[in-house]
Amino acid sequence: MTTTSPIATTASTAPPIRRPRFGFALAIVTQIAMMMGASAPSPFYPVLAAEIGFDAIVISAVFAVYAIALLLALLTAGSLSDHVGRRPVAIGGLLLLAASMLLFWHAETVATLMLARILQGAASGVLIAALSAAALDLAPGGRSRVAALWNALSPGIGLALGALISGIALDVTGEPLLDVFAPLTVVYVVLAALFFLAPETAPLRPGALASLSFRLSVPAGIRSDFWRGAPAIIAGWATGGLFLSLGANIVRTELGGEAHVWQGLAVAMLAGIGAITAFIFRNRMPRTSVIFGTAALATGTALSLWALSAESLPFYLAATAITGMGFGTAFSGVVASLAPRIPATDRADTFAVIYLLAYLAFGVPAVVAGTLVGVFGLGTVCVGYGVVVIVLALVALVLRVRRAE
Repeated sequence: MTTTSPIATTASTAPPIRRPRFGFALAIVTQIAMMMGASAPSPFYPVLAAEIGFDAIVISAVFAVYAIALLLALLTAGSLSDHVGRRPVAIGGLLLLAASMLLFWHAETVATLMLARILQGAASGVLIAALSAAALDLAPGGRSRVAALWNALSPGIGLALGALISGIALDVTGEPLLDVFAPLTVVYVVLAALFFLAPETAPLRPGALASLSFRLSVPAGIRSDFWRGAPAIIAGWATGGLFLSLGANIVRTELGGEAHVWQGLAVAMLAGIGAITAFIFRNRMPRTSVIFGTAALATGTALSLWALSAESLPFYLAATAITGMGFGTAFSGVVASLAPRIPATDRADTFAVIYLLAYLAFGVPAVVAGTLVGVFGLGTVCVGYGVVVIVLALVALVLRVRRAE
């Protein structure tokens, strides 16, 4: 796969960057830590619902405000780091994340939970594009496919770790809110401090205020491939949204998994197996990854519905592992096909659009599902949701099979 001339030109004329490996590692570790915070609340939802007193529609609302805040931040500030630099955006976003973790730690009302999720969503929306662009800027040896791989792996690794650690903490510690969210608060503050030592790869350039406006911009050279990959992104991230919003309730009420570790394990299986599979496929052509991923998404989702009808938790977790293979490789394949062709000056903006689509798929269907649970029941909503994911995955599969690399 060839790179576009703007990237090559930038690489050849820019002065050498000091400590690129440190900056690259810091960007990836920060992405993982950010996504740990995104999934960490999921196993807590049934517990907080019982303690505070709210039902599935409130859980979906809490999830919705996170997605809405994230999307608004992506739309307005997604390209900010292209103008003011990656470092100040990363530091500001991490301090916001630390504040949101403090609120989760002391979540005793729905209002506190909502505010925590709003702050977390806004911080994540600002960070996603900046960190993804920084990783691409600092890729070892200028290998953009390495950065694309880690940009795709990081969400799965973080989501898996956050959900699993929270589930274990709920089962084995006396103060799980303290034991999960206090360390995350400290981690985000430390990472913010480390970014003062990180290299800056996007020097000041005009247009920072103008960039704080609603816009969607994908370079013309990759626009058609972006839309061709959209169904794969939507199918995968819609699956992730369901698991993070209602996954714990599904395991507990539909499959009898009372232990919190089982509820966290469902998310960990989806995201963790996805990351492992994406890593295994790292040297495959992006087209191969997307074809395998979309087929696995469709197959795993169908098997998950079968497991729900049989009320079998082990079968459900096994099916979730297959779905996770698709979750990881479909997204990583799409990112790997696009990243090497993004001009250096458009990197944050383009990643903002990629993640805007991903988080729309992550949030909107999950909110709709949570709203419908009170009307049709959780089991029926899961079947309808699964059918939609299967159809989208099959559409993405057909589009990719028909497209030569």
